[in-house]
Amino acid sequence: MELKFFKDFDFTDFWNESSYSERDYIEEFPDDEMIASVEKELGYKLPASYIELMRIQNGGLVEKSCFPTTESTSWAEDHVAITGIMGIGRNKTYSICGELGSKFMIEEWGYPNDGVYVGDCPSAGHDMILLDYSKCGKDGEPEVVHVDQESDYKKTFLAKDFETFIKGLKNEEEFDVE
Repeated sequence: MELKFFKDFDFTDFWNESSYSERDYIEEFPDDEMIASVEKELGYKLPASYIELMRIQNGGLVEKSCFPTTESTSWAEDHVAITGIMGIGRNKTYSICGELGSKFMIEEWGYPNDGVYVGDCPSAGHDMILLDYSKCGKDGEPEVVHVDQESDYKKTFLAKDFETFIKGLKNEEEFDVE
């Protein structure tokens, strides 16, 4: 597969290869039919960069699990943390249409229906990573934001698009973690 978005990105040590990741996150590679079906179910056109990444590995826990912020969040003063990236599919617990996927977070936890929740955080549901379509419409290029359930679903801007978000993820050791 020729890469359009991640051709200069080194995925060595990006994904956490574990039995938990395999069991609860990693879906089969999505074909065009699955992508169209998921987009129809969620009501949003998935970004091409997200689809490309899911065709490299369709979801999983990540080693590079922190994204720097310019404002504090419930997680830290200078970053947010993620557990994993949800894959395109319905079979795994943490896929975007899975048991604890995007619709579950909207319908059961009351998260704003402003896009597709693609990243979970170590807080066990109290914050999430959202592809936010509120400024671009359902077919546009969404921003990536952190949504904090503990702060009345406050959104914190992270990246202008999904590719920028993935490339901006850092190892936890790069932050002052006490």
